[in-house]
Amino acid sequence: MNIGVVFAGGVGTRMRTKDRPKQFLEICNKPIIIYTLEHFENNPDIDEVVISCVKDWIPYLEELLYNFRIDKVKKIVPGGETGQQSIYNGLCAAKEIANGENAVVLIHDGVRPLINSDLLSKNIECVKKYGSSITAGIVKETIVVIDDEGKIEQVPTRAKSRVAKAPQCFWLNDILDVHSKAISENRFDFIDSCTMMQYYGKELYMIDGPYENIKVTTPDDFYTMRAILQVREDQQLYGLDG
Repeated sequence: MNIGVVFAGGVGTRMRTKDRPKQFLEICNKPIIIYTLEHFENNPDIDEVVISCVKDWIPYLEELLYNFRIDKVKKIVPGGETGQQSIYNGLCAAKEIANGENAVVLIHDGVRPLINSDLLSKNIECVKKYGSSITAGIVKETIVVIDDEGKIEQVPTRAKSRVAKAPQCFWLNDILDVHSKAISENRFDFIDSCTMMQYYGKELYMIDGPYENIKVTTPDDFYTMRAILQVREDQQLYGLDG
């Protein structure tokens, strides 16, 4: 079984939105989170989906799922105080769905909509082969590592450098085990699943994702996504090559 765990617990402070969380902002009359969920809905390798959502917005999300015919979502759970806790809530819901089966879970940001179906399938294949799969972003510029005073300590080779993005995918039992360790140590500050798994000594493997796999967290990201969608629409309507 392959389960998407989508977390949409943020309230959009960096986006500076006033009336709704960033995942519910609309582009071309469709909320960002629906763009994200459609990739899971339309991929035949994905069996079911759970969402960790801002508690007060769960009824609105349920309306969206009905209106846009997103049928694979089987559970919606309230998000936690941190992203880590929101993911954990979603993973616990995935465990209920798996019903004893050690499923593959694809942990993804609700505001990271510019993925594709092929990426989801490749992540699943990688987990089954290696035990984990972190979606990577190929870097276009030189990455440097600095110390606390700003002095450059290391300049990694660009060919071997990557940015960790999402989905971040694991066997369900493995990622839940690591979450349990973090909870027992009162650690709730891990920035993502990749960081947590690495901290506890797990081997991680990466696959390259599309360049446009951005996380929509600022107004600039919003405008970038809108521009990309407009280009795709023009290509479809006018047969442009891009």
